[in-house]
Amino acid sequence: MNTPQNSNKAVYGVFMIVFFFFVILMMFAIYTVKVFDREEDMGLLGKDGNSIAVIEVNGVIMESQKIVELLQAADKDKESKAIILRINSPGGAVGPTQEIYEEIRRIDQKFDETNGKEGKPIYASFSSMAASGGYYIGAAARRIYASPGTVTGSIGVIMEFMDASELMEFAKVKMNNVKAGRYKDIGHPNRKMTDEEKDLLSHTMAVVHKQFIGDIMKMRKDKIKGDIVELAQGQIYSGEEAQQVGLVDELAGLWEAGRRIHEELKIEQKFGLKFMKKKKKMGVLDFLNNVDESISNLDWSAILQKTPMLMYKM
Repeated sequence: MNTPQNSNKAVYGVFMIVFFFFVILMMFAIYTVKVFDREEDMGLLGKDGNSIAVIEVNGVIMESQKIVELLQAADKDKESKAIILRINSPGGAVGPTQEIYEEIRRIDQKFDETNGKEGKPIYASFSSMAASGGYYIGAAARRIYASPGTVTGSIGVIMEFMDASELMEFAKVKMNNVKAGRYKDIGHPNRKMTDEEKDLLSHTMAVVHKQFIGDIMKMRKDKIKGDIVELAQGQIYSGEEAQQVGLVDELAGLWEAGRRIHEELKIEQKFGLKFMKKKKKMGVLDFLNNVDESISNLDWSAILQKTPMLMYKM
């Protein structure tokens, strides 16, 4: 027969076990976040210095906040004297891409306007791919570096819609749209698109395409060799081909580009690349959010398909 004293001891024992595992979980969470948050030293070439900040743009561009915040942090960083935007992206959404472009231009232009007292010169280094929106943000930099085999260009705009009306008819599925506005259900998969609707969307795409080309020419008007309209029909180039037509300035990898920039700017401190990373919070809920963010940021398109996505989407 259990006595009240024995019952209290059992409850206390269970509580201590739960508390012990909770402490272990907290320690694991803090340690893991610290590991995720640690700045990599692999770019410091012997840990000699942090003379140039590097901001990595990886994967599809669907939001601008993270990159803009990193640009602002690099702008305020007293150790670094220049910024390299390291781009490995097949493109993305129009709005966020244009927001990143604007912030690059703001910081870089401020450097020129204040004779180097404010802002920082910004350069672009293309990794394996800088296509469409990836090229768009690179075009905002004062100089573009790429490897000879870097997939470059794909200057164009695309919107994709699926017409499943015949499939629905075959499956005897009927969908009814209730709308206010003649074009509100444009592109809906339950019906074919009219010629008028196609013309409307084509006009919008042409406007955005013109914006794309215009922003490229703001920085590369004197560098482009040939007709920019013909060069911007969605085709891709190798880094070497892109240099020949003026879409890229120099052929060099990230570290070689950094050395050239370091020499050009006559930076007194020793050369080193500082990879900018956003600080992560230390709470358990923040840890879980960081894990979820890491999973969501995986480039599933690159994992699940063998061919690169070269689209600049709306």
